[in-house]
Amino acid sequence: MFSGKLLEKLSSATAVVVLTGAGTSAESGVPTFRGNEGLWKKFKPDELADFDAFIKNPDLVWEWYAYRKKLIADVRPNPAHYALAEMEKLFQEFAVITQNIDNLHRRAGSARVYELHGNIERNYCIKCGRWYRNDELTLATSAPRCVDCQGLIRPDVVWFGELLPAEQWELADRASRNADVFFSIGTSAIVYPAASLPLRAKESGAYIVEINAETTPLSDIAHESLIGKAGEILPRLVDVLRKQRTDENQK
Repeated sequence: MFSGKLLEKLSSATAVVVLTGAGTSAESGVPTFRGNEGLWKKFKPDELADFDAFIKNPDLVWEWYAYRKKLIADVRPNPAHYALAEMEKLFQEFAVITQNIDNLHRRAGSARVYELHGNIERNYCIKCGRWYRNDELTLATSAPRCVDCQGLIRPDVVWFGELLPAEQWELADRASRNADVFFSIGTSAIVYPAASLPLRAKESGAYIVEINAETTPLSDIAHESLIGKAGEILPRLVDVLRKQRTDENQK
């Protein structure tokens, strides 16, 4: 399954970067927002993921996110998440850049994670900025208020029309430009600016590998495109890499 070229690149790589999208979490049972079963087919984005909509009807938006918070709290990392956490141990520099808000990478053990779209397990007051964990709030149907200033509390996720968190984007961009090998996993490769990261990595000399259930606009640009489930491909790759390291150490 894995080409000699890919294994050669990984053998000599110092820095490996992984970009993950909704397809990675879909294997854990987290619904995607695109495709025939996407959640946005049932709800209007501008009513649920927009700051103005939140101000206009905070209870409706909060009820939707409370539902999503409970849904995600019940899912678990899948073999792809755990394999990436194991891969982190095999390279001097390793980073996961994710478009997902479910925190599954950290829950699986990944230490260096850049969250481009936020994290649904965090919340903050829009008035004073105080942070709240999910377990500090009652996930009721009405939007909670800050204990300090009574401001509305919102999920720490990027809504339509909002900029990505500047620090996370800068770290992700820097890591991509410094990567020796760059993986794009479970992402549609059409959501910018995240979709520009593999292109930036390639321009800087990285070897680009796509792992996805279907072809994407990146497929013809990547050096290799592996079609299949990340939860099946990545554990096999980790096993190959470990064996490769063992063989090298025995020489």
